[in-house]
Amino acid sequence: MTNSNANPTRPDLLAILEDNGLRITTPRQKIVDFIHEADEGFTAEQIIDRLAGVSRATVFRTLKILLESDVICRLSTHEGTPIYSLSRADHHHHTVCVSCGKVGDFRASTVERLLKGMESEIPGVIVGHNIEFYIRCDACD
Repeated sequence: MTNSNANPTRPDLLAILEDNGLRITTPRQKIVDFIHEADEGFTAEQIIDRLAGVSRATVFRTLKILLESDVICRLSTHEGTPIYSLSRADHHHHTVCVSCGKVGDFRASTVERLLKGMESEIPGVIVGHNIEFYIRCDACD
């Protein structure tokens, strides 16, 4: 049975949490709502600060499950603070604004060709990579 209200471009985060053995509680519902409403990158601390009644442990456990399920991305800011964002594409890379924290997604075939060319120079097998560009976005420039 399919959910007629499901948005095909919006992953069902609650179903993913349930599939990973977590009960859907009010705090987890609040976390999922926060993630879907976030227009830019967010930190775990922002979730904790903005959602009354949601424990630190619940935030981190929920983020961990969503990361392992590849529906959110974890990036590092130029200061090293982890920042999260909802994955909006298959394989992609990110931009992070150093002023406002806005996270952007992009695909770059040039990067993929470069990595393909490097395979012979790297001992072992490349199983993944992360590329983040730190920028000052148009709104902050």
